[in-house]
Amino acid sequence: MIKKSLQLLLLFLVVNLFAQSKFEWKTATEEGYTYKYVSNDPMKARFYTLKNGLTVILSPTTKDPRIQAYVAVKAGSKTDPTTNTGLAHYLEHMLFKGTDKYGTLDWSKEKPQLDKIDALYETYNKTTDAAARKAIYKKIDSVSGVASKFAIANEYDKLMSSMGAQGTNAFTSFEETVYTDDVPSSSIDKYITVQAERFRNPVLRIFHTELEAVYEEKNRGLDSDGSQVFETLFANLFKKHNYGKQTTIGTIHDLKNPSLLKIRDYFHTYYVPNNMGIIMSGDFNPNEVIAKIDASFKNMVSKTVQKYIFAQEIPITTPVIKEIVGPDAESLTMGFRLPGNKDKDVLIADLVGQVLTNGKAGLLDLNLVKKQKLLSASAFTYTLIDHGVLYLSASPTTGQSLDEVKTLLLGQIDNLKKGNFDDSLITSIVNNIKKDKIYESETYGSRAGSLMGSFTSEQDWRDQVAYVNDLSKVTKADVVNFANKFLGNNYVAVYKRKGEKQNREKIEKPHITAVETNPDKQSPFVKMVDDMPNNPSTPVFLDYNKDLQKSKLGAAEVLYVPNKDNSIFRLSYRYKVGTLSDLKESLAAGYIQFLGTDKMSAEQISKEFYKIACSFNVSAGEEYTTVSIEGLQDNFDKAVTLYETIINNVKPDDAALVSLKARIEKSRKDRKLSKGAIMQGLTNYAIYGADNKFNYTLSSKDLAETTSRELVDRLRNLNNFEQTLIYYGPKPLNEVVTSLEKMHKVPATFAADLSKKEFEQVQLKKNQVLF
Repeated sequence: MIKKSLQLLLLFLVVNLFAQSKFEWKTATEEGYTYKYVSNDPMKARFYTLKNGLTVILSPTTKDPRIQAYVAVKAGSKTDPTTNTGLAHYLEHMLFKGTDKYGTLDWSKEKPQLDKIDALYETYNKTTDAAARKAIYKKIDSVSGVASKFAIANEYDKLMSSMGAQGTNAFTSFEETVYTDDVPSSSIDKYITVQAERFRNPVLRIFHTELEAVYEEKNRGLDSDGSQVFETLFANLFKKHNYGKQTTIGTIHDLKNPSLLKIRDYFHTYYVPNNMGIIMSGDFNPNEVIAKIDASFKNMVSKTVQKYIFAQEIPITTPVIKEIVGPDAESLTMGFRLPGNKDKDVLIADLVGQVLTNGKAGLLDLNLVKKQKLLSASAFTYTLIDHGVLYLSASPTTGQSLDEVKTLLLGQIDNLKKGNFDDSLITSIVNNIKKDKIYESETYGSRAGSLMGSFTSEQDWRDQVAYVNDLSKVTKADVVNFANKFLGNNYVAVYKRKGEKQNREKIEKPHITAVETNPDKQSPFVKMVDDMPNNPSTPVFLDYNKDLQKSKLGAAEVLYVPNKDNSIFRLSYRYKVGTLSDLKESLAAGYIQFLGTDKMSAEQISKEFYKIACSFNVSAGEEYTTVSIEGLQDNFDKAVTLYETIINNVKPDDAALVSLKARIEKSRKDRKLSKGAIMQGLTNYAIYGADNKFNYTLSSKDLAETTSRELVDRLRNLNNFEQTLIYYGPKPLNEVVTSLEKMHKVPATFAADLSKKEFEQVQLKKNQVLF
């Protein structure tokens, strides 16, 4: 009864804390521009709507002299024509090719050739005879070669690179196409100038060579087991909606029959200001930036954009089971269809995903992963505008069938529906999401990403700012009722089995003659932008004597940086011992998550950390092993004390080690099937030869012979090595040291350094090709 009362009191305090903050849309006007904002928004985002309907969202922050910028279009594969799937993605690629002002040497001579290519593609698409198609494509190839003489390839990338941009890219999804750049604050004028020109009149040049890149993406998707699983899941969840009927990359047939006229139509239909947004977060003056954007984009003309209309899905009444066969390790993916993001219960849907998996104390975390019943298991709510999906995935342990995996996952769904989880879990989830929201507002990149996602998914930013407050009002009964309503025998399960793919599809690339790129040429527009002056900027260099404070905790050095922005702390113990001096350090670091003490089980430890919105992690690098503890500063002492209690009282668990060894062996076998892991191994072999860092790991024999006592001794002995304590948080240095003196005992002298394994790079005398 006392425990129940404490839980209710804690929930009341959380709700009351957020109830004190009001989240309301308000309006303000500065320097001639009116904007909306949400009261108590930690990102202080301003929402402008220009006269032509263009949305501009600005979130200034001065922590870094850079700006994350997105140009977002509310159109993606969902709005692709059924006869031209993959079109939105095609267009995304072509927005890097320039306009009639850049990317061209002589537009008057280039345009007639491009018009010929347009017409040839239309003829090509209407022709079915193979020989005739081949002849037409030969003409396309020939004319493209002529057109390329008047084109300058990669001018957009050169523009962005010259202004110091990073992460220049774009992506297309179901409901969005987004163009992204991270630029220095001093280059904001150049960036705005380039983007206004980029979207003014894009030219679809060097198209048939870009087809090669798209074909390669398609072939990689066809070869990717993960992509095939995802597409199969959505195709069976959504038979009447383009989420399932179409894919972002498009069909082989449509990719082989592109229409430049249709691509241009798509641009003029959806790339209109009232369907676009410019989102920026970083170091800038919003009053200055909005005036510059308005001046540069005011000539864009708004147009009515038709909403996507879809038919209601037929309810799934019995499980739908599908299989995918491929070289990757076996896995199971399941999905339940949920309402879209405008539904009144969308918050509950989010909580359902968190109750199942939150990385620490969810049902899958504690009952399947922590107990090592599965190699991995996770769940999350994937919410789109029109529908949502509860997405579950899991990998089997050695000798486990996918049917057994499914039974285990459904068992946790059953626990969810019966309410078999701690009453305090929802309160803990709310606290941890509150912490995550603080993290989200720390960097200009994450700020811009959140605002962009809200814009393209058409979510009210007020609801996002009030998210934690609203989430705290959801009850356990709400979660259980939602689960019983939506999670029955109405799922799709995709069995990913290991084996050779039958009837492997592949899009054949046509013969393409190399085109001229004119890399030594420059258009007048590019020269004009390069010659634009950068905005005044005063660099701020790190001064270790001023920006980094130092102290001592016994023989250990303490490094301190104050967090002046929020209530988050990060504490690290960095020990001078790593895998190059002891291969079993990494095994010990992974083992601790499955261990308890004489008073707490591993599951109880996870719950306790999660309850106070804190976490700890032990990771072994090559030269150092680092213990990281982070979370809300209010719970600093609790978190550090809890970790110190664990590390000093950790108990060996032979059963947990047996399961961990089996997981490691299974993971090693799976990595042999992974293209990425094989490439990593080849890269190490190329650098170091046969004796390399990739291969430097415990042998199966050494792994099998390792005992629980060995690993626990390593964990307990960590604190004997030379160590540095690093703190970032709001607490003053002297108070941090005073607190740590009570909780963390540093030995008077440190253990001697262990010798380290060294690797020599091979000296290549001739070129090599490894495969």
